[in-house]
Amino acid sequence: MKSTNFLISIVGPTGIGKTALSIQLAEHFNSSIISFDSRQFYKEMSIGTAVPNEFELKAAQHYFIQNRSIFEDYNVGAFENDALLKLETLFKENPIQIAVGGSGLYLEALLKGLDNFPKVNSNIRTKLNIELETNGIKKLQNQLKKLDILTYNSINLENPQRIVRALEICIGTGKPFSSFKNKPKKPRNFHSIKIGLEADREIVYNRINMRVDTMMKNGLLDEAKELYQYRNLNALQTVGYKELFSHLDGNFTREFAISEIKKNTRRFAKRQGTWFKKDTNTSWFDYQADTNTIIDQISDKINRIKE
Repeated sequence: MKSTNFLISIVGPTGIGKTALSIQLAEHFNSSIISFDSRQFYKEMSIGTAVPNEFELKAAQHYFIQNRSIFEDYNVGAFENDALLKLETLFKENPIQIAVGGSGLYLEALLKGLDNFPKVNSNIRTKLNIELETNGIKKLQNQLKKLDILTYNSINLENPQRIVRALEICIGTGKPFSSFKNKPKKPRNFHSIKIGLEADREIVYNRINMRVDTMMKNGLLDEAKELYQYRNLNALQTVGYKELFSHLDGNFTREFAISEIKKNTRRFAKRQGTWFKKDTNTSWFDYQADTNTIIDQISDKINRIKE
């Protein structure tokens, strides 16, 4: 029988206000916050990942914020194990905990569990990322088609990280990526309550554009310059850095790089919306909704489950 622990997860597109809501909920329920934002794990990447500011970090205890280095080999499977261990400890202190972020795959790993893939040499991923940067995504798509047609037919072929992940398993194990999927998952010792924040697309896009402008004013270009020599690392294959690396390579003007960051972030937000809307158990609220209204609905759900 499932325990009376509860994990409240907050989802929604980037820049919608998830961090602010998570802190308000954490203060109300006297909870800690687990971040499932895969871009905020890395301590070398602050401005471009919009990590919570000093005041926000002090307002509630956060975990999985800048706790890793870009030089470490860290993935969704490792996060699943680490986050479950942390929750096991936190639930002993309080049966209600908060999770927040924008990485849907990492939340799915936390709530349900993902397939267990064997570890492979990290040099394979590095070489694939160099191949991606040098020759583009088409060659990797064709390689995946030859090695694992099932995965080729089932994943988003325009997502380079997914293709690289599948290929590194194929190459590193000599077996198709798909052969490791759909194995039994470890049961969870908590109930999941999902809260989503949403807004009209125009509002989301305007907030994104303003956030990028703020990042640039806060020194994102200087941060990218410091990380430029490590641009082939997997952690840096992300929006905000890739475009500025192209600028530093001389391929983009500064203004065009900024416009590309905004465009690609908007595309990312659209994909986030598609991913999170798949779960019909998520309760959606307008991004300006009164926090007390959200708290009341969460409390009602908790009480109904307890009955």
